[in-house]
Amino acid sequence: MSADLQKLLTWLSPAFPVGAFAWSAGLETAIVARTVHDRPTTEDWIAGTLAHGGLRTDAILLAHAHAGHADPGKLTELADLCLALTPARERHAETVVTGNAFVLASAAWPTDETLTLPKPCPYPIAIGALAGAHGIDRRATLIGFLTATVHSQVSVAVRLVPIGQSDGLAIMASLESHIARQADLCLNAALDDIGSVAYGADIAQMQHETLPTRIFRS
Repeated sequence: MSADLQKLLTWLSPAFPVGAFAWSAGLETAIVARTVHDRPTTEDWIAGTLAHGGLRTDAILLAHAHAGHADPGKLTELADLCLALTPARERHAETVVTGNAFVLASAAWPTDETLTLPKPCPYPIAIGALAGAHGIDRRATLIGFLTATVHSQVSVAVRLVPIGQSDGLAIMASLESHIARQADLCLNAALDDIGSVAYGADIAQMQHETLPTRIFRS
């Protein structure tokens, strides 16, 4: 159990070399437009993507990749679906770049059985498949993934809004129960349960490449 926890903490750490810090998933656009401008609007934005947007979609796909880690054909189908569901060019690049980087970096943790991953390999598919191959609990993997992604979004807001470290930590604390609930919902969700109504976040991701000045890559 401790070994599994160590792996998750390492793989999902900001220090793990996937370059996740360089992407904002459209949050930078929302901050520039002043849609997100303080602690409440930051929390609402992140909670919305967690419950109704791309983060929920990624979590469901991760759960299926975890369950199907031994089936290369299934992983390829999940990767294709993941990429087909990305709403913007930059979002597509984000999941491919971070996913491929995760595959390369995680080679330091070989699996007992051969793990055949698709190329390119979207980020949630890579995490789910590797955790499954190592026998790491699927719910724990989901909670780790969702928590790390939420923290990454908070980090963007702390730097750009800016909301300050205290407000950022308060948002992290407030969203803990939301993350656990979302993990439970996605744990056994069918692929047919995938659906997004976070249109504001999708549009923000599409508009990001038109910003005259950009700090993040998405």
